[in-house]
Amino acid sequence: MNHVMTPATHPGADSVEATAGIPAAERSLGPLLRRTAREHLPVLALYGVLKLIGFGVFMYLLDSAGDFRKKNPRFGGGAHAWDVLASWDGWWYQQIAEHGYNPALVPVPGATGLITLEGNSAAFFPLYPATMRLVSACTGLGVYGAGMLVSVLASFVAALGIYAVTAHFGGRRAGLAAAGLWAVWPGSGAEWSGYSESLYVALAVWACHAVMNHRWLTAGVLTFAAGLNRPTAGALIAGLTVAALLALHRRQDGVARPLTAILIAPLGLFGYLLWVGNRMGDLGGYFALQEGAWAHKFDYGAQTLDVFTSIAVGRFDYLFAFPFLDTIGVGVVLLAALLVPLLLRLRPPAVLTVYTLLTLALVLGSQQIFGNVSRYLLPAFPLFIPLALQLRRLRLPMLCTLLGIAAVASGSYAGYALFELGVP
Repeated sequence: MNHVMTPATHPGADSVEATAGIPAAERSLGPLLRRTAREHLPVLALYGVLKLIGFGVFMYLLDSAGDFRKKNPRFGGGAHAWDVLASWDGWWYQQIAEHGYNPALVPVPGATGLITLEGNSAAFFPLYPATMRLVSACTGLGVYGAGMLVSVLASFVAALGIYAVTAHFGGRRAGLAAAGLWAVWPGSGAEWSGYSESLYVALAVWACHAVMNHRWLTAGVLTFAAGLNRPTAGALIAGLTVAALLALHRRQDGVARPLTAILIAPLGLFGYLLWVGNRMGDLGGYFALQEGAWAHKFDYGAQTLDVFTSIAVGRFDYLFAFPFLDTIGVGVVLLAALLVPLLLRLRPPAVLTVYTLLTLALVLGSQQIFGNVSRYLLPAFPLFIPLALQLRRLRLPMLCTLLGIAAVASGSYAGYALFELGVP
């Protein structure tokens, strides 16, 4: 007699019947979310705790100094410590978010020194103020609050990207260490402020991650967006282009996708520069404005060399001298010089190599306020990788302890020194 297995006797009948009407995508969503949470929540938690420690120390020091109470125009003329976070460049970003652009080359009457043009908003790229305005419209926050929200959220996105890129080299523990280094690195005070660094690094690191995983269209779009955020996106564009050309040469990913990425990537940066130049009646207007209004130009490293040789003999008579901040900047540059060969020894993908080296060249080869070099080098996140590979050998409690101590110190060297003792 044939035995017919009924639902009551079938060992998996109940579970099959219970899930029969549920799409496969929904059945797998739960485990996927749990895996994602297990992998990424520790990264977000570590980064967030470290930033809160450093930020708390920074605000305590800022309150103790109290310069902001004098409504000093250096700090945006505000009466609260929070106002300091959106001073200088942050003030310009707020003006753009509220009033838009007015590109012009306006001479300063009778000027004969470095500053020959009046500053205007065209020196600041549009993506960050555009996101400020969008978030403000969607949430009801003012542009200051919207800008802070964008920066904080973008900093967490950047932390996840740094984790993902570093994990490619040394696994999850190395990725976790790298995300922690992003929280305490010199210049990291700008990550939670009214500045565009966090948004730029978030775009740049995920663009590099996309290139490393052969997602060329994603990489092209992210690089396009990064080009609308900061001029140093030229390094990211070059890194993507070199990687795409190598892929074409090796015939790895066909022709259409790498070539499309090459074509899309520079449109944001070059499009904005051309728009500004057209509005000013001078195609090189952006660079003329930077040099004439902010004394910021590419000088092939002349000022960087001047700073190093001056500080070495105890002099601070060079351009835009801020002794304490500049000393930190010298230390950051020396640390970068030590980490570059260690990074190259790992034979990283071409996109990371080109991006890192050109970022360093663009920053160190420019005349600018040298004390800001720690902030300007925040985008050189591949430099975290060699350090993270060493830190992964530590047990988790020791790793968290070391990063926690660095977070306390970062309240001074990455926050207070940047915003109080210098010009961020």
